[in-house]
Amino acid sequence: MDQLDPMGLSPSAYPDTFARDHLPPRTQWPVLEFTTDDLQYPERLNAGTELIDVPTAAFGPDRPALRTPDGEVWTYGELLRRTNQIAHVLTEDLGLVPGNRVLLRAPNNPWIVACWLAVLKAGGIVVTTMAALRARELTPVVEKTRPTVALVDHRFTADVEAVRDTVLPDLKIVAFGGNTPNDLTRQMTAKPEEFTAVDTAADDVALFGPTSGSTGVPKITTHFHRDILSIDNTFGRHTLRLRSDDLVSCTAPLAFTFGLGILVVCALRTGACALLTEAVAPEPLAELVAEAGVTVLATAPTAYRQILKAGKADRLHGLRAAVSAGEHIPEEVWQQLHEETGIKVIDGIGATEMIHIFISAAGDDIRPGSTGRPVPGYRATILDLGGEEVGPGVEGRLAVIGPVGCRYLDDRRQENYVVNGWNVTGDTFVRDEDGYFYYRTRTDNMIVSSGYNIGGPEVESAINTHPDVVESAVVAKPDPERGSVVCAFVVLAEGIAADDAKVKDIQDHVKAQLAPYKYPRAVRFCDALPRNTSGKLQHFLLRQIVEKENQA
Repeated sequence: MDQLDPMGLSPSAYPDTFARDHLPPRTQWPVLEFTTDDLQYPERLNAGTELIDVPTAAFGPDRPALRTPDGEVWTYGELLRRTNQIAHVLTEDLGLVPGNRVLLRAPNNPWIVACWLAVLKAGGIVVTTMAALRARELTPVVEKTRPTVALVDHRFTADVEAVRDTVLPDLKIVAFGGNTPNDLTRQMTAKPEEFTAVDTAADDVALFGPTSGSTGVPKITTHFHRDILSIDNTFGRHTLRLRSDDLVSCTAPLAFTFGLGILVVCALRTGACALLTEAVAPEPLAELVAEAGVTVLATAPTAYRQILKAGKADRLHGLRAAVSAGEHIPEEVWQQLHEETGIKVIDGIGATEMIHIFISAAGDDIRPGSTGRPVPGYRATILDLGGEEVGPGVEGRLAVIGPVGCRYLDDRRQENYVVNGWNVTGDTFVRDEDGYFYYRTRTDNMIVSSGYNIGGPEVESAINTHPDVVESAVVAKPDPERGSVVCAFVVLAEGIAADDAKVKDIQDHVKAQLAPYKYPRAVRFCDALPRNTSGKLQHFLLRQIVEKENQA
C-alpha cells in the first residue's frame, strides 16, 4: 500500500504511518548529501534483502556467516532460511503490519541477528534494546516507539513483561532460545523457508535507535533502509575494508549501532563471518581472539588497555585489523599496542544520530593522537558557540554532514542537535591544517565509561529514589582504566550514617534499577550540593573537585 508523503519522501510501503507521522518537520532536518557512487540508492530498497539474500547468492549458502565461542556455526543459507521463517511468524501469527515496530532484546547471538533481519524483510521497524537494561530504562523506549511485538531472549523476558503490564498491555511478547512449546524457534519450524520481502522505500524507516539518555529521557533516532547500508558504503568500504575470509569480533551489543554495523552490516555485505559473544571481559577476549582465529577486532579503548595491562597483547598477533570506538583511544595506548603487536588501531567517532562512524583513518593515513579525517561521504567542521565555522587550531563543537543525519522521533531536542544544517555531536574537537580532527572532551553531561555512554541525570534520578537520599549529583571522574567512571555526590537524610555500607547500599540500589554498568563507582557524601543564586545545580564545581583530586 503506497502512500504519498507530504515531506517529499518516496511513496511508503507502510500502512502503519506512525514513523513518518512522528518525524521532525523537514525544515529541522540536517543537510543530507550523497556524494559518492556507493551512496546512490534506488527508490525501492529493503535492507534486510540486501544484507542476507544478496550475499547468500553472491558468496554461496554454505559460507559461514555467524559463529559462537561454543562452536555453533550458522551458514549464510541457514541464516537466510531462519530469517524467512521468522518473518512468516511475524506476519502470519503475530499480525505484523508494515510500519509496526518490533522490540528486540537479547545479547549478541545468532537468533537476534535472524530476528533483526526478519523484521526488516517483513516491513517492520526494529527497536533493538540491550539485554542489560532494566524495566525503568525500557519504559520510555516503549512509550515513545509503541511496539506491537517484542521478540526477546527467553532469559530476559521479565523486564519486558513488567513494562507491558504497566505501559502497553497489547504488546505481544514472544521468547526465543528456550524449550517451551511457544518459543519462537519452535513456532518457526513449520514455516516456509522462502519469504518475499516487503517492497519498502529506501527512505522508509527501518530502525529506531534509542540514545543513552543523557538528560534522563532517551531520544529515539530514526534510520531509513538506505541509512543502514550507508554504514558499509562509507566506513565499511573505505576504512574498515573487510574481506570475505575475515572472522570479525566486536564486543558492542547490536543495540549499539557500532556493534550492528561491524557484526551485521559490514560483515554480511562482504561475505565475512561474525563471531558473536554475549559477554566477554578483556582478558578472556584476548584469548578468544587467538583461539578462534579472529582477524578483525572491534572494541572500546578500555578493553585494549586492560589487555595490555594483563600482558595479553601477544594474543592479538593474528589480527589483520583492530578498531577502537565508543570513546577516544589515548595516544599512549595506541602506541603501546602498535609496539607490542604491530597493529595500527583504527580509531573512529560516530553517533547514534548518525548511525555509525563518520571520522576515522586506517593504515598509513593514521596520525596517532588524531581520530582521523571525515570518511568518504561525509564532511566535518568545527563550530563556535554561535554556530559559525572556525579555522584550524581552534577548539569548538564538532559538526558533520553526510548521507545520514539526526531525525529524532517526535522530540523537541531535534533543534539542539541540528545547527544550520550541521549535525552537532556534543563533542569538542580541534582540526589541524591537514584536516585531521583531534578529540578534546564532551560538551554535554554525558559520561563515557569503558565505551558506554551514561546519562548523568538518569543515574541521579535512580539514586534519588533511595529512601535515605535527599538529593544527588553525578559527574564523570577520570579513571586510568575506564576513561571515566560515574562519581556521585550524595546528600543523605539527617541521622543516616555516611559509611562504606551506605555506599554499597546506594550502588546496589542503582544496579537494581539501571543497567549495572551505570552504577556510581565513586560515591561522595556531602552536606549540600553547590547551586547558583537561582537554585540551579552547578555540576561544573563538582567536576572541578574530581579533576583537582585526579591531578593531585
